[in-house]
Amino acid sequence: MLQRKLTDIEGIKVGHEQDYKGATGCTVVLCEEGAIAGVDVEGGSPGTRETDLLSPLNRVDKAHGILLSGGSAFGLDAASGMMAYLESHEAGFDVGMTNVPIVPGAILFDLGIGDHEKRPDKKMGLQACENASGSDCKEGTIGAGTGATVGKVLGMDRAMKGGLGTYCLQAGELMVGAMVAVNCFGDVVNPETGQIIAGALSDSDHFINTEEFMIKQFENQKNKSQENTTIGVIASNAKLNKAEANKLAAMAHDGFARTMRPSHTMVDGDTIFTLATDKVECDLDLVGLLAAEVMGEAVIRAVKMATTLHGVTSYSDLHRTEKA
Repeated sequence: MLQRKLTDIEGIKVGHEQDYKGATGCTVVLCEEGAIAGVDVEGGSPGTRETDLLSPLNRVDKAHGILLSGGSAFGLDAASGMMAYLESHEAGFDVGMTNVPIVPGAILFDLGIGDHEKRPDKKMGLQACENASGSDCKEGTIGAGTGATVGKVLGMDRAMKGGLGTYCLQAGELMVGAMVAVNCFGDVVNPETGQIIAGALSDSDHFINTEEFMIKQFENQKNKSQENTTIGVIASNAKLNKAEANKLAAMAHDGFARTMRPSHTMVDGDTIFTLATDKVECDLDLVGLLAAEVMGEAVIRAVKMATTLHGVTSYSDLHRTEKA
């Protein structure tokens, strides 16, 4: 298999905008020609937009962009900027007098870092679209990953920096790519070794292991951090129908389960969208296998590429301290 970029998939563009003082931002994945879309929500505290429309039972089957945003539910306002941008580019569902862009989206909770009064809004969503490129896939402390943190079982004081990651693979003509903003309650784990690479820290900057801590503290589970949720997109040039696109989103959640422990908790709103550009005939199981693989790798890259912000320790800082 060949490693590619998400934006190597024809018709896919990615853009980011962020406020580093506020420690928040948004990421847009655009497909102005429209792509078959699906979604799967596995977390217990989701904040979403237009997910009902993506059900195979409902009429419209194509989306023109996906919003990944910080700011908790306030951040859904950034979709208004996407709507304005796409309408001005005549992208959307044709209703006669205009085109109505279909823009599903999801948010993560990042109000506990930076300035909680700064949130992604229409202006930021529009700017992210203006910044969108078909050639660049930036990662780390950017876009929806700007205020992301991980490992919060002991609160923000012991958490580490999350971020935005992306990864894409090509098998034959088939390309499957992921983009994810990692803001999980649990630890991020290298699935090949089982070792925690980012998560809740002890006083001595060692990982406490969130799953083991929760088991030991089974009688005291009332004060879990609410500042969570990991959100992502799988994009592919596969030919899929709407039901298959929804199934693909579900299969991609295996990438979350392999790399975030625990994942899909009641204090996470873990959500994955899919966009399929309808170019390459393929087997859904193969696409799902690749989707889980690229999503897991994107999660790992998100924390490895993140940089310290507002004093929250990053992966690179932790390893620099260990080497020193």
